[in-house]
Amino acid sequence: MRKKEDIRIYFDEIENSYSENSKAWRFIYSWIDSVVYALVIILFIFTVLFRVVGVSGESMKPTLNNGDWLAVKAINTSYKPGDIVVVTQPNPLNEPLIKRVIAVGGDTVDIDIAEGTVSVNGNIISEPYILEPTQRRFDVAFPVTVPEGKVFVMGDNRNNSLDSRYSAIGFIDTRYLLGTAEFRFYPLGDWKLDK
Repeated sequence: MRKKEDIRIYFDEIENSYSENSKAWRFIYSWIDSVVYALVIILFIFTVLFRVVGVSGESMKPTLNNGDWLAVKAINTSYKPGDIVVVTQPNPLNEPLIKRVIAVGGDTVDIDIAEGTVSVNGNIISEPYILEPTQRRFDVAFPVTVPEGKVFVMGDNRNNSLDSRYSAIGFIDTRYLLGTAEFRFYPLGDWKLDK
């Protein structure tokens, strides 16, 4: 009789051991499954909805600094003055540019270097985000009217930025805009962009 009880106890121990291992594997599988789904969602967000772009250079100081990383909304149908955009239009620097939209198609832009101001359609625009007043025009004769389907862009570091004031860059065709910068995710804790 004792042998039957021993056999029963032995099989109960195996069953309990199997059940505990099964629970552990189910937990591990569930955790891995959650991580994989999270990665798929993140991959979707950052390939379809947003792009990750690094800032190189000083042309957008003080708003953006060299080494900042931005989330750029890749699905855009229109752009407005104040938007920070990534420009992929071919240029002498042979690299994407990050600039601020100053004017859109149909707007007239003028720069008064004596006063350090920029006007759009005859109105001086408020620019609390710039590093210093605008003292350079480069080689474009102002005033200029922005053609439809294009934008006029400038860097926030006005006196150290190659932008639409330089004829080799000029007006930017909206088809060459990768998107608008929505937030900064590096450096950490400094998310907001001045618009």
